[in-house]
Amino acid sequence: MPENLSAAAAGTWKLGDFTINRLGFGAMRITANPDRDLAIRVLHRAVELGVNHIDTAAFYASPGGTLQVGEGPVRYANELIREALSPYPEDLVITTKVGPGSDPERGFYQATTAAELRAQVELNLRQLGKETLDVVNLRIIKKPGEDSVAERFSALAELQDAGLIRHLGLSNIRLDHLDEAQPIAPVVCVQNSYALDTHREDDAFLPVCGERGVAYVPFFAIAGSAREGAATADHSDAVRRIAAAHGVTEQQIRLAWTLHQGAHVLAIPGTGNPAHLEENVAAGAVELTPEELAELS
Repeated sequence: MPENLSAAAAGTWKLGDFTINRLGFGAMRITANPDRDLAIRVLHRAVELGVNHIDTAAFYASPGGTLQVGEGPVRYANELIREALSPYPEDLVITTKVGPGSDPERGFYQATTAAELRAQVELNLRQLGKETLDVVNLRIIKKPGEDSVAERFSALAELQDAGLIRHLGLSNIRLDHLDEAQPIAPVVCVQNSYALDTHREDDAFLPVCGERGVAYVPFFAIAGSAREGAATADHSDAVRRIAAAHGVTEQQIRLAWTLHQGAHVLAIPGTGNPAHLEENVAAGAVELTPEELAELS
């Protein structure tokens, strides 16, 4: 590991009026470990290493959990973040998302009404212990053909006007969704599944975001096709060779490749393992040559 290990090595981006390090932290996996204290230590360590952008959601819960706050031993990522980091550092930006939800009667559902979206925003506020959410992404389930985001995004824009949300983003979208949302309210980020070997259809969308000053935030950059199943072990020969040449792991090369896709690209790798956290942060300092990038792509 570098002696001066810091998320700042990846550079910074202006997310709305927040300046953040491009190497952030995804909170989804901190609920998977039964050791609550370990999750708290990982969050503390992330901030110590200069991570000032944490991605989360109210529906990130340990297996079998519901969205009933404080119910039994169920752990929620938002509540772990609050326990570990509140009162929050001044420069810490917490990005959350609404759209997906769960309750005992309906099970998993997709919020479609203004009332449902407001309830999800208020749940995030309660769990995180905040009066205003820094960034809220509207996460949708893409459908072929007509699947407008206008009504839902307008509902969030009203909550922004009411002071409950500072900045708005979109998740799991196409360019036409961004085109539709931007006249309604500023969009500071797009969060899509994208990795070296998956969802490369976004190769054309990613630079458009940069041209418009919108951060592009890939999730599953390390997991790839494994998605929620943790880091993929399915690496190409090029990834393995370049990792060996740099003396780093294949996962670090995947993260480095992600950050090399543009100055507006942010990384939010998640882990519940302190050693993996340090490896992820160290990936922000890995410099790939044009030849290596060409080979990887």
